[in-house]
Amino acid sequence: MDAARNKGSTETERGEAMKPEVEWRKPAVSVDIETIALLIADLQKETGEIPWSRGGKTDPWDLVEAAMGLAICGYIAEARAAYEWLAQMQLPDGSWYATYMKGEPLDRTRETNLSSYIAVGLLHYYLITRDIDFLRQMWPTVEAAINFAVSLQAPTGEIYWAKSPDLEIDPMALLTGSSSIYMSFKCALSIAGLLEKEKPVWKTAWMNLGEAIRDGYHLFNMTKSRYSMDWFYPVLSGAVTGDAASERIDQQWKKFVVEGMGVLCVSDRPWITIAETCELVLALAAMGRRKIAGIVFNWLIDWKFEDGSYWCGFTYPDMVIWPEDKISWTNAVVIMAADALYQMTPAAGLFNHDFWNTAEFVAYLK
Repeated sequence: MDAARNKGSTETERGEAMKPEVEWRKPAVSVDIETIALLIADLQKETGEIPWSRGGKTDPWDLVEAAMGLAICGYIAEARAAYEWLAQMQLPDGSWYATYMKGEPLDRTRETNLSSYIAVGLLHYYLITRDIDFLRQMWPTVEAAINFAVSLQAPTGEIYWAKSPDLEIDPMALLTGSSSIYMSFKCALSIAGLLEKEKPVWKTAWMNLGEAIRDGYHLFNMTKSRYSMDWFYPVLSGAVTGDAASERIDQQWKKFVVEGMGVLCVSDRPWITIAETCELVLALAAMGRRKIAGIVFNWLIDWKFEDGSYWCGFTYPDMVIWPEDKISWTNAVVIMAADALYQMTPAAGLFNHDFWNTAEFVAYLK
């Protein structure tokens, strides 16, 4: 199997290699975390790359998501290998190609939110392992990645979404993408602080981006507002907090949430996705609405295959599973949502708004 880095050919050797490397606490809910983590680890290639599904493509953002799921469940070597693969694949300007197939470029677009998300994954890894040496090792990768995103910031604060394969800047900003970058900047500043690096340009970029997200919705491509991620990502990232976060979630709840089932990918299509539902759980938990977050998470109990892994999505009311692939990052975000709710690891609060006011991290953002 692809995940068998340094594994022997016998079942015993594979089983030993697949044992989690750190202890973690099981969630008090009927989610088979071990099975989900094993699915992700089984998809991982010897190089560290984690594709979407068996035989599928890889993108940098979703690879980080998958690595975070692995780290939560104690697969530290596997998570580390994923980040090291990214370091090896990074382009000279600090970006990555949008997608790869078997380690080769598939889409040569260079997207800012895909390229900067490694900072979130690495801070998450640090919170679980406290491995400061690995942060030092990965610092050049993080620095180049964040510099790439900063280089595509508009004068009004938003981040342009990409450079084309011909290296032309596309002067369009996406609210979901910029919100993800906001979280990436926040984590990158924290990594810089932990390593005693001064990054005033990053801090200014982060502050200006936050202002654009909160007060400049006209700066973003509003045709994407039909996507549920445009609704909750500003809250998930921590760019919108407090009463403003509550108002944002409440105003569009009925637009995107199908009670008892999950969250629509887009408001005008009957397609519920597990990933968006779990990300809403993360956003609700982040803003302190833990009870409703738990209720939404429990809606997903039956939306899974016989092996315990979760569907990518399904249509309703006809309940057609689509696509039928077992997706690495979908299952990873199920693990992340469980961690946020049931505090399985020291990284459980990474998206929590109050977490960023703790003594360890608040100083890095002032």
